[in-house]
Amino acid sequence: MVLTIVQSLFADNVRLLKSEASKTAYQGVAIAIGTVIIATCLVCYVDTGTLTTEGLWAAQKHNVALWILNCMPFAFGFWGQYANSLMAYQAGAMIVDQTHDLRSKADDLEKQTAYVSTHDRLTDLPTRALFYDRVERAIIASTKPGYQYISLSILLIEIENFKDIYDALGRNSSDLILKQISTRLQGVMPRRDDVAKIDGNIFGVLLTNITDTEKAEKFAQQIHQTMESPFMVEGLPVAIHPNIGIVHFPEHGEDVDTLVQRAGVALHVAQRSNKGYATYDPSHDKHSPLRLTLISELRIAVESDELDLFYQPKVSIKTAEICGVEALLRWNHPVHGYVPPDEFVPLAERNRIIKLLTQWVLKRAFTDCAKWHQQGLPIKVSVNLSAKDLHDPELPDLISGVAVATGIQPEWIMLEITESSVMTDPESALGIIERLHKMGYRFSIDDFGTGYSSLAYLKRLPLTEIKIDKGFVLDILTSENDAAIVKATINLGHNLGLSVTAEGVENKEIMSILMEYGCDIAQGYFLSRPISFQDFNQWLSSSQWKIKTQPE
Repeated sequence: MVLTIVQSLFADNVRLLKSEASKTAYQGVAIAIGTVIIATCLVCYVDTGTLTTEGLWAAQKHNVALWILNCMPFAFGFWGQYANSLMAYQAGAMIVDQTHDLRSKADDLEKQTAYVSTHDRLTDLPTRALFYDRVERAIIASTKPGYQYISLSILLIEIENFKDIYDALGRNSSDLILKQISTRLQGVMPRRDDVAKIDGNIFGVLLTNITDTEKAEKFAQQIHQTMESPFMVEGLPVAIHPNIGIVHFPEHGEDVDTLVQRAGVALHVAQRSNKGYATYDPSHDKHSPLRLTLISELRIAVESDELDLFYQPKVSIKTAEICGVEALLRWNHPVHGYVPPDEFVPLAERNRIIKLLTQWVLKRAFTDCAKWHQQGLPIKVSVNLSAKDLHDPELPDLISGVAVATGIQPEWIMLEITESSVMTDPESALGIIERLHKMGYRFSIDDFGTGYSSLAYLKRLPLTEIKIDKGFVLDILTSENDAAIVKATINLGHNLGLSVTAEGVENKEIMSILMEYGCDIAQGYFLSRPISFQDFNQWLSSSQWKIKTQPE
């Protein structure tokens, strides 16, 4: 299409130049003929005093100057043809030059466009599309008939603390670090073209010609060593923390999509590994097909009210009275059966369904709490909030709206948060917690002792309760360390003026030792398993634990 337009343009230029040359020649001939006629008339008039045919013929026959002038039309015609030929030649030369220049520019532009579409502008590394293409070519080459089979490995490298670097130093400095990372990776690679930038802070590496899959792990160690030296940005040393997921062809997949997907699974495992790298194992994502379906089905379950809330009582150790319940989310999938919250809640957080899920839980828990109070049962309900919830500025307004719609009072509700959810962005979380506290809601730190919180932040939280994680409580009878941790946590909570709840109370012996330690509240299977709202009243009528009627 472009070539046709260019050729048409060139043809128009040639026709224009030729027409200009012919026009000049015609004008020259016309002027020369006119001059001959005028000169002949003047000579005739001068000689005879009049203009006659005989006089004009005589002037032409005997005047030498007119003979010379008669040659001018032929001279102008010849000159016009010469000019015509010269201009045509110039037009042809111009066409050749323009064609060459445009072809060169078109080729350069095409190459530049192709390069930009397959290479990252920041690091100049191949992009995901080109990396996939190279992996596919390597797979095809290694499986050709008669080709000596050689294993391939793919490594995905993610910079774990890149978001922290971005937030602290800004875009320009973080981009500079990405450039330095790409340079180091290219330096350690056997072939420069086998490293690519897959995503914002994720790099891909293709290893070929390896006969021992353990070499991939050794290479991952080399990458860690390469990244150990601090990166200098504006005179500041910055340390990065890479995680590496490893897969091998064909053990872990026979196409590039499967390999990269499973490398991503290994990458998530590496994030929890002390080594900072992990090789894919089928056990790592044995539920991945389920997860794929759960992502879409979870939203449908929320909108169709297919979830349920169960409640586990919290009992005062000193008085044996029920002082509250914890709302626990349940999903009985019509195909997969019971799906643990540990599986679908993280999915909701990653796929932005958590807000819908939180809204559903709040509405159901507040509604059930209001029903208990209408029945004369002063039960306080604890509701868990996720890390995403604590960084949603609309959360206080959502809770306020649900509270008005259901008719509950803020003092009937305990909002449970975790240490890690607060420490993800302490200032943002503290602002939302303060707003809810001023509205009258109380807060509890769940799973205390398992996070990485700072006491400097914890003392700023308007807490009412801390809950000791069941991991410490379950082995309190057999582990001196766990017993010491539980006792110290109880003392810390009381010194801060907080109530202390122990989760994982599975038997009477644990209950007794918690009483010795001065723990306030117990929660666990010894008291009751989580039960539905419909079953709670029936359980209450036959239980040895009674509702606490005295105000706190």
